[in-house]
This record gives sequence, C-alpha cells and structure tokens, in this order.
Amino acid sequence: MPTLNDEQLKALAHEAEKELSRRYYRDYVEYAHNGHYSHFRHTELICEPLQRIADGEQLFVLIELPPRHGKSMTVTETFPSYYLGRNPDKRVIAAAYSDGLATKFGRLNRNKFYEFSQELFDVQLSESNAATKDWGVEDRRGGMIATGIGGSITGQGADLMIIDDPIKNMKEASSQTIRDNIWDEWEATLSTRLHDGASVIVIMTRWHEDDLIGRLLARSPRKWIRLRLPAIAEDEDDLLGRKAGEPLCSELGFDEKWAEEKKAEVGTRTWASLYQQRPAPAGGNIFKREWFKYYIRTHEQKLEWGLSDDVMVLPVHFDKLAQSWDCTFKDSETSDFVAGGVWGRKNAQYFLFDIDHRKMGFADTMKAIRAMSDKWPKARSKYIEDKANGTAIIEMLKDEISGIVPVNPDGGKEARANAVSPLFEAGNVYLPHPNMCPWVNDVIEELVSFPNAAHDDLVDMTTQALNQLYTNNSNPLDRYKNLLGK
Repeated sequence: MPTLNDEQLKALAHEAEKELSRRYYRDYVEYAHNGHYSHFRHTELICEPLQRIADGEQLFVLIELPPRHGKSMTVTETFPSYYLGRNPDKRVIAAAYSDGLATKFGRLNRNKFYEFSQELFDVQLSESNAATKDWGVEDRRGGMIATGIGGSITGQGADLMIIDDPIKNMKEASSQTIRDNIWDEWEATLSTRLHDGASVIVIMTRWHEDDLIGRLLARSPRKWIRLRLPAIAEDEDDLLGRKAGEPLCSELGFDEKWAEEKKAEVGTRTWASLYQQRPAPAGGNIFKREWFKYYIRTHEQKLEWGLSDDVMVLPVHFDKLAQSWDCTFKDSETSDFVAGGVWGRKNAQYFLFDIDHRKMGFADTMKAIRAMSDKWPKARSKYIEDKANGTAIIEMLKDEISGIVPVNPDGGKEARANAVSPLFEAGNVYLPHPNMCPWVNDVIEELVSFPNAAHDDLVDMTTQALNQLYTNNSNPLDRYKNLLGK
C-alpha cells in the first residue's frame, strides 16, 4: 500500500471531516464556524435532540441555559442551515424578542448555508430569494423566515420552529402585559403555523416563572423534552451527571469562584432565575415575599441605614431560645445540605438569629451542632427531626449535649409550611435585616420558592422551629389541623 504524503493525508482528513459534518450536527457546528467553536458537555447534550429532529423525528424541546453559555450559537445561529441542508424542502421559522435579533439569526444561517450547503449537501442558496430575514433553497421548496415576536408571518408555515429569547430583560419579564402578549402570539400565531409533524425548539434564559417556558410546561399538551442546565448543579438527577456544586462550564471561566461572586453581585433571586433556571414567584407560593419582617440590633443601625419604621429593634430578653436542625443526607459517608438555625420567641413574636447551612456529612453535622451549642448556650432546646439521619445524630449526641429534643414530624412538608405561614402573614416572624446578615436572602428565596425549589432544608428547619416554639401550648400545626377538621 503506497505511503500518503502530507498533502494527501490533509485532503483525506478534510474529506472525513466533511462526511462527519454532513451526517452529524455535532460535527457540523464546529465545521461551520471555521475553527472558532469548541464543544462543551452541555453543547454536545443539546446537539442530541437536534440531530434527531434533522433525521426526521418530531420533537418539542425546551432549552434553559444561563447567559453566555453558547445557546444561540449552538442552536439558532446554526441549526437551521444544517436542517435545511439535510431537508431542503422543509420550512423554518425563527422568532426572537426583536426584529433585529431575528434578522441576525436569519443572516448567520443564510451565510453558513451559502458557504457550506453545496459541498456538504449538494444544494445551494436561492439566487432570487436570499434576503437576510427570508431566504430559500435553489430549486427546492425549503427556506427560512426570521421574525420578531409579533412580526408578520401570514401565509407561512413551519416544519421547524425555533423561539429564542422571546423576553428581552427583567423589566419585560415582570410585565404581565408583555408575558400575556407573548403567550397570545404563541397560541394565536406561531403555533398555528406548524405543519403536520413539525418540531419546536424554545430557548430561554429564565427570567420569570410565568414566562413562555413556564406556561408551556403548565398548559401545553405537547410532550416536551426539557434541557434545564443550571450554572451550578443542584439536582441529584442532573442531566450531565454533575455532582451538587459542580459548574456547568468552568472552561469558559464560569467556575465555583465566578458563581460565588456573581451570586453576590446580582442577588439570590436573580441568581436563582437567570443562572439556575429556577425562577421563583415574585410574591411567593406558600410564603409571600411581602410578609417578611426584619430586625436590626440597635437604634443607631436603624438611623445609619435610614430604615423604615416597620424594621424592629431587637428586644433584649426572650421567653425562649432554641436550635432547629434539618439533618437529611444520604448516608454517613455522603455530604449533603444540612440546615441548622437559632430561633427565639418573645411573646407572640419569633426571631431568627443565626444559621449554619452547608454541605455536611454525619461527622461534620455533629461538629456543627456542638459549635452552635457553644456559640448559643442560652438556646437550650435543640430540635432534631427524629427520622433518617436525625435519629442517628440524636443517639450520638444525647448523652453529650443537653436539651436535645427529638421531633416526630406530623404531616407532610407542605402541611407544616401552611401551618406556620399565618405567623409570617400576621407579621409575627422577624428575620435579620440583609444589611446585617446577607445570608438571610438565601432563607427568603428558599421560602418563597417552596415547594418548587431545588432544596427545602432551610424551609424544614424554619417550620420545625416555629411549630415547636408554640405559645399557650398550642402550636401552629395543631391549629392548622384543627382548622381542616383533622
């Protein structure tokens, strides 16, 4: 067999690259960007359902991704050109929040189709129909139309529809009118353009729980493939198999340090929605945002920070102080999020003083309870849920630390939350002001997101404390059950 020279090897490698790009969208994305695109785990995952669509399968796909993680470059700026190369008689509609953004999507796909369709798919761009927003395939029925939400697509149909970022920013996302308009556009216009067997891809950075993806999940009868990819893994069934706390794309600089700094910069609520794709209701579910009351330690702080009159100055004496611990983790060898808190009661008012909320295993949880007991010696009662890992913690510490109170949970998590929610609504629960304790924002966001948040350990710690720090021997859960007649 003759030896190939460098030029022949290079030509052979190029032909192999072309063949792979012809067959597989994952390879096409790299090929069509002329060396200016590299895949990451999450972009390869996104390419999988897109390949199935290009191969002729009907799919409905939701892609939720943080900003600057390549979602548009991987999908909307590139996939239509590949899809039409493979299916030159099909029609594509791409929609975005603005006509300008849609025009960009149309232009980038047209240019890729012009450059690569002949050599890869033996088709070419129409000479007579090659506008940036509306272009076709020469001698075939296929083509692409790009439009802003609300733009005219009268008489046009789609075998593939891509909706990419229908909401521009937080201001628009917060507008009920704009969200309704986008939904009306989907129901009355976009969805009516779909041909029989058509596929739909919706790509968003989440701003609001009632955005287009939120409504599609709640109302659409279609079977959606949901690719929710938070910046930092937080679910046991993470789509990429990441462990909790692992970043989505540290290769782009979005690592744990970046996440910590970005969360501090944008705040817990924006971080949860925009970067974790977990938007919480503005007002809250069981716990409403407007119910939260705050305290500061001194009058001087109140004056210095110019706080309103409803911010309380912390009382000096309390009727009772107690710790509350949610110790749910998988086993003695595995770290998971554990939440401990110190609460106090003064008459009918309840105060959160301190928390310890981090990933801990069995040994670290016992150390944390010891440390909290040393730090807060007057919090003599230590409420620990007497099930799963809590039972083992109780057994290990009961002869070492006084005041451990096993708590047998009565009712489900939501029942316990509903039982104490009237205390928040009545303004009886006070949290430390965020100026004094920034960690309180995490507590608030978990409470208002419950029961839809990724974690509920802070909620469990809170409801356990309030259900135990009862007044007049009648705790909130008992009153809630009596109200229901149970």
